[in-house]
Amino acid sequence: MSRVVDLKSHIRDIPDFPKPGILFKDITTLLQDQAAFRASIDQLAEAFAGVQATHVVALEARGYIFGAPLAYKLGLGFVPVRKPGKLPAETVSIDYELEYGTNTLHMHHDALNQGDRALVIDDLIATGGSAAATVALVERLGAEVVGFGCVVELTFLQGRDKLNGLPIQALLSYD
Repeated sequence: MSRVVDLKSHIRDIPDFPKPGILFKDITTLLQDQAAFRASIDQLAEAFAGVQATHVVALEARGYIFGAPLAYKLGLGFVPVRKPGKLPAETVSIDYELEYGTNTLHMHHDALNQGDRALVIDDLIATGGSAAATVALVERLGAEVVGFGCVVELTFLQGRDKLNGLPIQALLSYD
């Protein structure tokens, strides 16, 4: 286990990004600090050590930053979820609603199988749209989602409500 690190002190607030009225939670300052980055991976690993997952499924792009080292630490396979046109083989896809419009996520059609147990990881959960879409993709391939993990949760946006009671571990929450 890593030493105790105040992760929240390593998150920088950027006002009016990406648009006016938004207070962006910037994780790059956490990533720049070796102890904070290590602690975030260690804490996620500790939180999900007992779920008996077979794979970590992570969302493009910042989810990869936490998902790949977590998969390595837990000894699991890693499955990337990507935007359209980024995966080379046959994919399954899902559209999901954004505040203004829709977005699409893709996963290789053979990335998971019946009986696989997936842990979904992203850097942050806000409205829960991309997280819920990823859960649906995993389930479409016949695998079970055993949890969702992230570093930051914006609780005031109630994203966890879209995950229908799934075990969620957020290292930091902002009201």
